[in-house]
Amino acid sequence: MENVTIIGGGASGMMTALLLSEAEDGARITLIEKNEKPGKKLYITGKGRCNLTNYSGVEEHLSNVCSNEKFLYSALYGFTAYDTVELFNRLGLKTKVERGNRVFPLSDHSSDVIKALRDRLVSRGVKIMLNTRVIRLLIKGVKEKDREMPHIEGVLLSDGQKLFSDRVVVSTGGLSYPSTGSDGDGYKFAVSAGMEVIKGTPSLVPLESPDKDVRELMGLSLKNAGIDITLGKKSLYKDFGELLFTHFGVSGPVILSASARIRPESFDKGPVLHIDLKNALDEKTLDKRLIKVFEENRLKEFKNSLGSLFPSKLIPVMVRRSGIAGEKKCASITREERERFLKEIKNFKVNISGLRGFDEAVITKGGVSVLDVDPKTMESKKVKGLYFTGEVLD
Repeated sequence: MENVTIIGGGASGMMTALLLSEAEDGARITLIEKNEKPGKKLYITGKGRCNLTNYSGVEEHLSNVCSNEKFLYSALYGFTAYDTVELFNRLGLKTKVERGNRVFPLSDHSSDVIKALRDRLVSRGVKIMLNTRVIRLLIKGVKEKDREMPHIEGVLLSDGQKLFSDRVVVSTGGLSYPSTGSDGDGYKFAVSAGMEVIKGTPSLVPLESPDKDVRELMGLSLKNAGIDITLGKKSLYKDFGELLFTHFGVSGPVILSASARIRPESFDKGPVLHIDLKNALDEKTLDKRLIKVFEENRLKEFKNSLGSLFPSKLIPVMVRRSGIAGEKKCASITREERERFLKEIKNFKVNISGLRGFDEAVITKGGVSVLDVDPKTMESKKVKGLYFTGEVLD
């Protein structure tokens, strides 16, 4: 009968324990979590609702992986998003599919997801050790085919106890949201096993900007903004969606997605965020709209005519950026001024200076090199019986 130790009681650790307990009835499985409860980061995902998965095919999932997507072929084809939904339904958790094929628990409570997982683990006899920290892997070298092939022996706990295991799974997560326990332990374990670790950086994270206009717009949310982040003449990311101006820069779902596509070294070269404030309108349609607005407000000052075009907080900024005097009567605005104003609406530029930190990052970019991990089993190529799952991987 095998002893299996899983380090980390987050989403990946609990799923690993659950699926292993169902696949191998005889295995003695121990799940070790440093926090007072498992699934701590799951509590805050999806704004407390827990976006379980995306109800779409494997190729759609792979197309949204920023790097090393080929590594996930076996894993995703072996257990699809549809399998994930079916599993949770089998555990008694009712789900629903929302806009963009996002899957949530019907209750809108992430705690129900964690409860479904934990209840199943308990019923399957998985031992859960809380408030327990692993400080070191126990690795021993053996001769195999005339070469040194280390194998796992277990783990050393912070209280000095040695927990001997036939297999150890590292599911410790990355560096994002360190308050939930993600502090890079898994990277240390990998290095001790002779594996390469790609330096971690924040990802799915807000972007910082030095622009005064951005700080003036703090709190303003745009529901359907088009964005294009460029570096020189090269486009790094293009999409549309919800965007939020903050005291430090820009945030919102479309910005978080964009952050995953920008390399850290790019910030030294001054990337620029181009925002289309009227993404639903092409230039010809928008021009007709401006002509109509200026005609209807022909006796009003320019700065007082824009209420139907923009939220009130955006109007002073747009007046400044237009180059048109705020006191100028709409009837006096020239065609050239109108066209320049149109270009500013369709291309509101924001200078980007960097990423926010790990405290605000949804995930970590980087981690244990996938070149050192078998994609079919997640077993280390350096140490027999040692496995890595979840966000700890690059």
